[in-house]
Amino acid sequence: MPRRRKGFWYRLAAVICKPPLLVLLKRDWRGMEHIPAEGGFITVVNHNSHVDPLAYAHFQYNTGRVPRFLAKSGLFRKGFVGAAMRGTGQIPVYRESTDALSAFRAAIDAVERGECVAFYPEGTITRDPDGWPMTGKTGAARVALKTRCPVVPVAQWGANELLPPYARKPSPLPRKTHHVLAGPPVDLSRFYGQEMTAEVLREATEVIMAAVTALLEEIRGERAPAMPYDPRRERIEQRRRTQEQTKAQDRPETKARARARTRAQTQGKQAEGRSK
Repeated sequence: MPRRRKGFWYRLAAVICKPPLLVLLKRDWRGMEHIPAEGGFITVVNHNSHVDPLAYAHFQYNTGRVPRFLAKSGLFRKGFVGAAMRGTGQIPVYRESTDALSAFRAAIDAVERGECVAFYPEGTITRDPDGWPMTGKTGAARVALKTRCPVVPVAQWGANELLPPYARKPSPLPRKTHHVLAGPPVDLSRFYGQEMTAEVLREATEVIMAAVTALLEEIRGERAPAMPYDPRRERIEQRRRTQEQTKAQDRPETKARARARTRAQTQGKQAEGRSK
């Protein structure tokens, strides 16, 4: 199958983005040999900074296989950025709309045409306190099981030191190193031929995310938590804690203690005022 050509817009983006990236980030890139030379495939990458899509795109651009990212649909409507997103063939994701499945279909079509689609399976920058990958969404697994294409896990670290997650100001000095490690394709063959139920997709996604996390462990020289951070589980737990606190505050004895504490504080202030 033919590769996707870089084309005008990709070359223009490289001319604009590569110089500042080369200035801001040193490079420790490994595993390029795992990027297929021909045919359709997907890469699955962890996400820990607003800068890392550009930093990772630089890595894959240099392999000769340009990626098509899935990105928020709003980015495709904004002037030059929108023109560049459309020109480089990125795939818009329409969340919570009738067009929500169009990104899935477009990703499958791209892979079947012999192109590369890059997934950030976490769906957003990690919220894990130590920057480890969170639980993944099932989009990459869906495309992989539908097309049976190679799934290349990729871990990256370092762009988050230049611009920490959800930070507004970068920390350019001292100069940071962008580490990228691509691994061999994940073996999902045991899922082939099975009905794509929620359970099968979840299990395949866990296999993919485990491969990405293992690569990041190698980069960092540390062990990841046994259980990945799950934003949904955390929201449920936060609601439970809030409900328990509300119930505790509504108990008669709790209200009595609160009133007693308020009276004690008031009396203390009055006594302080008389002493002055």
